[in-house]
Amino acid sequence: MDMTEWLGLGGFLVAVVAAASTGAFFKPGAWYAGLNKPSWNPPNWLFGPAWGVLYTSIAVAGWLVWRRTGFGPEIGVWTVSLLLNAAWSWLFFGLRRMDLAFYELVAFWLSILAMILAFAGVRQDAALLLLPYLAWVTFAGVLNWTLWRMNPTANGNPLPAE
Repeated sequence: MDMTEWLGLGGFLVAVVAAASTGAFFKPGAWYAGLNKPSWNPPNWLFGPAWGVLYTSIAVAGWLVWRRTGFGPEIGVWTVSLLLNAAWSWLFFGLRRMDLAFYELVAFWLSILAMILAFAGVRQDAALLLLPYLAWVTFAGVLNWTLWRMNPTANGNPLPAE
């Protein structure tokens, strides 16, 4: 690999770190801790490592496709999906709007599916790298829906003193 390819990988990693930063900025706090949760809700410590692996896979998948196509439509789909990824934390934790976060997550899920399909035509390995991402976001959607249903009065409530 030449320097351009390494710099490209670095660019994809920087982009996913930027998207991930919304999850660090808009994070669970007292509001989330006070929600009713299903018995199958993962422990908070699991989200960081899970997303770390997923963000790395997202970056590598995008980079693999970019190496073949450049900044073509496939990378456009990758970018839209990453923006939708970043928006979810703002809607769910920032605005505390579980309803809007769920609807946005449906669009986000569809964007991941579109990305997998687009990538499959270029690099099968890149598409396969995204399957755990789709599975995790599917689980996150079910969890988002369940939390919204279990906490109907918590939706959009003002911030408590933290």
